[in-house]
Amino acid sequence: MFRSLAFALLLQTAVPLAATPAAAPDYSAAITDPARPAADRERDVRRKPAELLAFAEVAPGEAVGDFVMGGGYVTRLLAAAVGPDGRVYAFQPAEFIAFRKQYGDDQAAVDAAYANVDAVSGPFAAPPFPVSLDTIITVQNFHDLYLEPFPEDTGDKASAALFAALKPGGTLIVVDHSAAAGSGTTLSDRLHRIEKPAVVAALTKAGFTLEAESDLYTQPEDPRTANVFDPSIRGKTDQFALRFRKPE
Repeated sequence: MFRSLAFALLLQTAVPLAATPAAAPDYSAAITDPARPAADRERDVRRKPAELLAFAEVAPGEAVGDFVMGGGYVTRLLAAAVGPDGRVYAFQPAEFIAFRKQYGDDQAAVDAAYANVDAVSGPFAAPPFPVSLDTIITVQNFHDLYLEPFPEDTGDKASAALFAALKPGGTLIVVDHSAAAGSGTTLSDRLHRIEKPAVVAALTKAGFTLEAESDLYTQPEDPRTANVFDPSIRGKTDQFALRFRKPE
């Protein structure tokens, strides 16, 4: 009886484990990973990889998707950040590979270099991720869903596919080049820019909730009128960073 009473009192006075916040992951090993090429390291100053990983809340052991991996800059960071118990699914649209062979070559090279990276390819609007993901990151690529060669519903279809690819409670991180106010998606093809509210609208329609914004890549002096590849602005564009969550 006395033991039962003591145990009951202990339960009443115990501090819940959830009251102690988990320590934030240390991304320094991902940044200093010797497998990262010199070209990646040169881009770190403006791309702020540690801050991006922290905003994305990437953790060891997670299954993460890189939606439109490009040359693999983000994929390589993610591979080191999730560690050997995690998995990175590096998606390259089949349309991109058909347009330029280098996209396929870059994907194959990263896939071969990292044991925890799997190459994924398929239609731009229907990425065939093979498992449910904790997080998806897409950097400077969401506007591509609105390029003129693609059907008008590509953005809506891809947004729905990204929503479906995530676990309940999973997150989608979008970083992209800012377009002029009121332009929506109309400058995506000509300037490779997209307006932030257009991204929010598309992903909210798909079921996501906007959870957080970051000013990591804010460049107020960017007039948002030049193509992002123009030498006068390349590497200095104003960009937004958004974190969306799929409801539990």
